[in-house]
Amino acid sequence: MKPPFSPKTINYSQVIHLSHPIASNIPQWPGDPLIEFQAIATLSTDGYYLRRFAMGEHSATHLNAPNSFYPEGVGIETYSAESLIVKAVAIDICQMAAENPDYTLTCADVLAWEAEQGEISAGTVVLLYTGWQHKWSDPDAFINQQHFPGFAPETTQFLLDRRQIGGVGIDTHGVDGGQDLTFATNRQVLEQPRIVLENLTNLNQLPPKGTTLAIAPLQLVQGSGSPATVLAFLP
Repeated sequence: MKPPFSPKTINYSQVIHLSHPIASNIPQWPGDPLIEFQAIATLSTDGYYLRRFAMGEHSATHLNAPNSFYPEGVGIETYSAESLIVKAVAIDICQMAAENPDYTLTCADVLAWEAEQGEISAGTVVLLYTGWQHKWSDPDAFINQQHFPGFAPETTQFLLDRRQIGGVGIDTHGVDGGQDLTFATNRQVLEQPRIVLENLTNLNQLPPKGTTLAIAPLQLVQGSGSPATVLAFLP
């Protein structure tokens, strides 16, 4: 995967975690495997502490891979290191999402954002701040019977075709609106090995533009995705 820009120099004023801590009681997509921790060695018995953990590839803050939707798609381990350093913008739809949990980002929303901030440049990852990150401590409210906001498919296509974006991310459990079980935005973006980030947090701390992301998934061979540490470097 070709990097969208040169990451050799990153000027920043602050670094912010965009990943939730992983625990057994975090919100989970219905049907996903439980997150489990098991002590294997203890200080008192073995002289060191070690746990085993098990979780789904799409649990917690995570990066999706093309093979999660395309049989011939690549796995998560094929993403080059440089491709995981990306420019990002943040679009705030908290007010609309508060009024309508099924709200999806429109092309008009993007154009209104660009009227204030300037056109989104090629290779940029578009992050959608919906306010859902604040529901994380209440799994039922976070999943909300799969009523949560996301990207409208036609908006995603506009961003891919007209802005040549490098990917998308969101603070909900899916870049697709919760009611879109075709996973249209995931499919559109992952037709090529681009960036899809889900279950992000701290998006309220990002400026509208100027952020650089460093994304660190586990190198799972043929992984359909991976829990990821995502760091935001603020301008």
